[in-house]
Amino acid sequence: MKALEFDHVNMDFCTKDSKLKVLDDISFSVNTGEIIAITGPSGAGKSTILNLISNLITPSSGKVTVNGSIGYMFQRDHLFEWKSIYKNILLGLEIQDKVTKENLKAVDRMIEAYGLADFRDNYPNELSGGMRQRVALIRTLSVNPSILLLDEPFASLDYQTKLNVSEDIYKIIKQVHKTTLIVSHDISEAIAFADRVIVLSERPARIKEIIKINIDAPSPLKKRQAKGFQEYFEHTWGVLNNE
Repeated sequence: MKALEFDHVNMDFCTKDSKLKVLDDISFSVNTGEIIAITGPSGAGKSTILNLISNLITPSSGKVTVNGSIGYMFQRDHLFEWKSIYKNILLGLEIQDKVTKENLKAVDRMIEAYGLADFRDNYPNELSGGMRQRVALIRTLSVNPSILLLDEPFASLDYQTKLNVSEDIYKIIKQVHKTTLIVSHDISEAIAFADRVIVLSERPARIKEIIKINIDAPSPLKKRQAKGFQEYFEHTWGVLNNE
């Protein structure tokens, strides 16, 4: 089953005096349960694709079909420093008026399962960057979205923390069987995290290639260590740089 589909989508941003074409004839689909990475040059429209999926903007032409609800996790965790970890996690449920006994029990299970039980009454400034991202993910998952959108979720972390948090979040996504799209400038990260990698051109963005990642490994770190990873990296690099 298709979780979402782009059908010849174009996106222009217009001002009083000019028009900026950002996406040019974008077509792809994502299967339910699949993890897709989108990579490409800065300013190519990667985040624009996520904004179209979440209906924050509408395409200039073409069609975006989304089968299910959306959970959007941004590069910054956007935690409220004056609220406890538990209160931050409940924000999504409160906004959507979904604070039910069943949902609260699900939140408690995630807090326990993902190693935050001892920190539920702490405040964000008392947590590491990696733990804050875990809190942000649980907040996103609390409303039980069908599709997860991750916009450069590890970009603000140092390299070692990025690897560890990537492992954590990948395992959580697999456990809850969520269809996921992740935007990343990091080629290695995209290959390690995704089932397929969509490579965009410079703006106006077209799809240069969709690369299927056939590496049998249980986690991003194991993928990085697996035979064939370097070949995928070199191929993706070549596609990005027209080699």
